[in-house]
Amino acid sequence: MPINFKEIFTVFMVLFAVIDIVGNIPIIIDLRKKVGHIQSEKAAIIAGVILIAFLFLGKSILNLIGINVSSFAVAGSFILFFIALEMILGITLYKEEDTNPITASVFPLAFPLIAGPGSLTTLLSLRAEYDIKNIIIAVILNVIVIYIVLKTSRRIERFIGQNGINIIRKVFGVILLAIAVKLFTDNIKILLA
Repeated sequence: MPINFKEIFTVFMVLFAVIDIVGNIPIIIDLRKKVGHIQSEKAAIIAGVILIAFLFLGKSILNLIGINVSSFAVAGSFILFFIALEMILGITLYKEEDTNPITASVFPLAFPLIAGPGSLTTLLSLRAEYDIKNIIIAVILNVIVIYIVLKTSRRIERFIGQNGINIIRKVFGVILLAIAVKLFTDNIKILLA
């Protein structure tokens, strides 16, 4: 099947909304303050590899270890929930001494913030509807956008200012909390049915 630009655009927009890298700017800035430096290239590439690998192997891996997609999404919702609490309440749940720039680029940045349960479960549902080539192109385009945002987060921080960041942090904390609750409730219903 040939490359379909309409499909690529649709999948790109769906993933862009679910990954919400612009909404994660306050978390990225916070993480950068905790660890000093984030390896933007590493975080973007690892997130891209996780997304593409999950596209092909996701259901099989989860089935192999006896976990369904809903259980995976519920577990991920807890991680998002605690990150949201940090943002809203201004508390620190991650131990700072355990976080160094290399691991911070992978966890919690590449996973679960970028390639999290929301984006991974979305990929599984997109695979049923769209051609795999178009999904891969959309994932790569999202990874490029993620890299640009990660690389320019300091400039964005300077432009918005500390008060702006605090406001955005609280607002997106509430949004992230709502996403975590929605992910939890949608999938807990399936598990309890």
